[in-house]
Amino acid sequence: MKISEKKDIKSWMVNNAILVVLVALLVIIVVIEPSFISLNNFRNILSQASTRVIIALGIGAVIITQGTDLSAGRIVGLSAVVSASLLQSPTYAYRMYPNLPQLPIILPILIATVVAGIIGLINGLVISKLKVTPFITTLGTQIIVYGLTSTYFDRPPYGAQPIGGLDPKYMKFAQGSINIGGFRIPYLVIYAAIVSVFIWILWNKTRIGKNIFAVGGNPEAAVVSGVDLVKTLLVVYILAGALYGFAGSLEAARVGSATNNTGNMYELDAIAACVVGGVSFTGGIGTVSGIIIGVLIFQVINYGLAFIGVNPYLQYIIKGLIIIIAVAIDTRKYIKKK
Repeated sequence: MKISEKKDIKSWMVNNAILVVLVALLVIIVVIEPSFISLNNFRNILSQASTRVIIALGIGAVIITQGTDLSAGRIVGLSAVVSASLLQSPTYAYRMYPNLPQLPIILPILIATVVAGIIGLINGLVISKLKVTPFITTLGTQIIVYGLTSTYFDRPPYGAQPIGGLDPKYMKFAQGSINIGGFRIPYLVIYAAIVSVFIWILWNKTRIGKNIFAVGGNPEAAVVSGVDLVKTLLVVYILAGALYGFAGSLEAARVGSATNNTGNMYELDAIAACVVGGVSFTGGIGTVSGIIIGVLIFQVINYGLAFIGVNPYLQYIIKGLIIIIAVAIDTRKYIKKK
């Protein structure tokens, strides 16, 4: 083997070290439990990954603009609680709103999505107008939203108990599937695909998409070239919030209930999946396909670790290490380019 080829292989291994680690981890999971490779597990992974893809696409745009969003998981939780509370079955004895008529499914989902979008708008205004860093802004929003969710969730007369007894139509909206060629494709996968196509078009075929990448690549140069920085950041954070809201509504129906802890730590999975999928924290770099691949890889690992019975607390340690390693590799690439 030539020296140049050895260098190319070494360079590829270093730049894609996190993927190598994740694949190795997957191999270990399969060796420990070969039954992990099954059609049913694959379908479950796709269902669980679908809402995470929607969340990651929202947070991906934020990262591309050199930002971050620590409030994503809590916004997902608020949206889940709001939509679930408005879509309980009329025959359920412990409805949050006993006198509320049965609503069309789309209305509470829209309400939850709009509420989440407004929170995204607030994030965008604080970041773009008040010049507060995204980390501090979204950290504060994370705490505030959790307080709002918990206050709304802990309502008399039943107090802080899971919001269950959801409308069967609402449950089917997320848990249903369509049979294509003998393979059942979950509705959630279809929703995630629609959102992915929309985001791909936005990023690659519109002026706002070009502005997002311009701001992420070099904010000062983007402003000089005529890009409206405030408007671009507002669009990014509003859209991110709306995507969290939609994902939260789907997540409540997928699980069959919602609590004030729904969505907790989801932002970590989304951020890790984005970085694994090639979205750079240095800004201006990222693709929809990369984010989807990152989410799928991360979800396979998550599901696999649970499947072989790894302690949930140990799983947090593994996730944290993956995030650190992924960002370290991303930073190394940036330094090397400079």
